[in-house]
Amino acid sequence: MSIISSKQGIVDLIEDNETDSEIREALYKSLDGREIKREDAYRLIRSNNLQALMSVASMIRDDSKGKCITYSRKIFIPLTNICRNRCGYCSFRKEPDDNDAEIMKPSKVLSFAKAGNKAHCTEALFTLGEKPEQKYPEVNEELKRLGYNSTLEYLRDMCEMVINKTGLLPHSNPGVMTKSELADLKEVNASMGLMLENVSDRLCDKGGPHEFSPGKRPKLRLTTIEDAGQLKIPFTTGLLIGIGEFPEEIIDSLYAIKEINEKYGHIQEIIIQNFKAKPKTPMESYPEPNVKDIAKTIALARLIFLGKMNIQAPPNLSKEYSAYLSAGINDWGGISPVTKDFVNPEAPWPEIKALKRITEQKGFELKARLPIYPEFILNKAGLLPKSLKSYIISLVDDEGFVKGGF
Repeated sequence: MSIISSKQGIVDLIEDNETDSEIREALYKSLDGREIKREDAYRLIRSNNLQALMSVASMIRDDSKGKCITYSRKIFIPLTNICRNRCGYCSFRKEPDDNDAEIMKPSKVLSFAKAGNKAHCTEALFTLGEKPEQKYPEVNEELKRLGYNSTLEYLRDMCEMVINKTGLLPHSNPGVMTKSELADLKEVNASMGLMLENVSDRLCDKGGPHEFSPGKRPKLRLTTIEDAGQLKIPFTTGLLIGIGEFPEEIIDSLYAIKEINEKYGHIQEIIIQNFKAKPKTPMESYPEPNVKDIAKTIALARLIFLGKMNIQAPPNLSKEYSAYLSAGINDWGGISPVTKDFVNPEAPWPEIKALKRITEQKGFELKARLPIYPEFILNKAGLLPKSLKSYIISLVDDEGFVKGGF
């Protein structure tokens, strides 16, 4: 997948390889920095002209973001792996009576955070099953013993403890939340997140990957994302590719996110994540998307959101992740030098030095960011939690990147 880097070269590539006039016009719109319509995106996702699509996306990224690719140095804290949802592809989730089911005690949470601090991490990523106490009485009883009425109450205190005792900045992904729950977590999180995954209700039907996952209803997830916008919370969301969605549903999902962000401007990054088949799950034999599928989705996300949005793809989920740099990403997401990816334990993080080398080989510079992006710190200070604002600003240089980090 060779990428053309000059505008005239891209024009020649489009003219030489694209016979569909409507697709040509959509690519030219994007090349000129103009928004494309949903109908244009429907055509583009069905197009076979991947080289042109990626070249246009890369030029948009270069014109807006330059040659800087970011990542967040993090510690991964799986607060609990018990979850009310039962997604067809998930191996992170456990039943309460499983041997490795856990609600992490404060001492263990703190030990993880201290290990992250020692490894010069700046982010504490809290990932956890969604509201398990609503399904399992034994989880509710354990939370009561810890002194809490809900998992999210417990999460809030663990975030506060980590900030106060280690200085790491929490970024929480606890599933769907009410507006009041989001407000409670806001002051102890630099940013928060919830993957939309896909806007299609069809995936929740009988036999679908989300059949037994009440929290994966798109309307609930979109409401959480919109509530976060109303509360001015810097937010992460994204798509999970390869779980049975149609190409048009990918486009609809990206536009659903775009419409919310146009109202509130709080979405700081879009993650394009590929499905990975896990042993002993209902979807263990389901075909995985290939690197071209993910590259096309990344490129389309860049065309739909243009240059301002941060587009991310996790490098540990593909051996060919360097291709994503040619598709328009400008961020690798969180990388841990200490803990594994507990959601995808079979996929180790690349070493940060190796990630730096590969990024530089493609002509880019790797820079470390906080779990809140530089432009939010510098240009959207009103979205920073008041309790953390001065601390966050003290950690970054004049460009908003981590002081002394790469």
